Amino acid sequence: MPSLPPYATRELVAERLPLIFPEGTPNRLYCTRELAASTVFAMLYIGAVEGSGHYLGPVHVYRMTGAQAARSHAAEREAYASGVLEKSFQAPGTRWYADNTREPIRDETLRDGLVAVGAVIRREDLPTTSGKPRYALKADFAALFDAALDGEALERAIAAFQATHLSKSALARVSIMLSGAAGAGAGVLVAFPNGETRQLAPGPSSIIAQAVIEVFARRFLEKPAVLWLSESGNKVVARDDKLAAAIGLEIEADRNLPDIILADLGPAEPLIVFVEVVATDGAITPRRQEAMYALTDEAGFERSHVAFVTAYRDRESAGFRKTVSGLAWASFAWFVSEPDNIIILRDGGKSPTRLAELIGRI
Repeated sequence: MPSLPPYATRELVAERLPLIFPEGTPNRLYCTRELAASTVFAMLYIGAVEGSGHYLGPVHVYRMTGAQAARSHAAEREAYASGVLEKSFQAPGTRWYADNTREPIRDETLRDGLVAVGAVIRREDLPTTSGKPRYALKADFAALFDAALDGEALERAIAAFQATHLSKSALARVSIMLSGAAGAGAGVLVAFPNGETRQLAPGPSSIIAQAVIEVFARRFLEKPAVLWLSESGNKVVARDDKLAAAIGLEIEADRNLPDIILADLGPAEPLIVFVEVVATDGAITPRRQEAMYALTDEAGFERSHVAFVTAYRDRESAGFRKTVSGLAWASFAWFVSEPDNIIILRDGGKSPTRLAELIGRI
């Protein structure tokens, strides 16, 4: 068997995966959770690295035990690599996972995670029904888990891997997420469309609010204006009563208002846009939607001139996963990390549409 890569513990692998795949990486959870660390560890352990001729199957992961993982000598690692493929093989100690973990290892951690981001290669010369091992670490990815590599040298190696293997869109997403994280410790300065600025308290909600006003409004509104901006605890940061009155909207601070109210003054009839910022909770739900419709109904706005947006940092954020099932129909979802895209939750109850008709609109 060719020379094995340096032994690395699962703990070291688990520590480095979030550095290699920072927030914004597509399917980041699949690439950084414990199951991913176990999978990468097992690949390193058996020498399943690009160019070695050796490959991993899910069985190498779910039959691994703590006692086996601690056996770091080359002969012990080689014996496990081949022995585990035999049904009668039993590694010492308690197995990390049950047999039914095969599917999440194969479909989530490998196919949708590490293979998709270019960290793992897959043999394409095997039938899809074959049970033979087919996965190996890319050589430059495997090199990132050498315990002797640390400090600035590790940072440079990680940056080189990201530049080579992450797509342009993924890198852009990571960059946006990192820039937001960098500003989380200080106040967030927001530039309004009219040139004014306001200072928000530090934190993830403020970063999202800043992006809504500086990025979303400019991308999706013709002539944007900010009518209302508040922080948690109903602290009013900005309100434009004069402009609101001019378009016929009365804003009362004691009403159940959203985090941000925008207006698009470009169309003949102004568009009112209610935005909820979600770091952890607080999306546009049907109840919140109706409460805001009550405000615009009183002002005489047609509902076709009112829009609702829930803004998140990323599709993989905890806030999105927690609230997506409660989002109101006839609303939108927007992500800081993918600023050019938007999710439309179309209410087709009154006007059902064929899928073929919708394709031309996306």
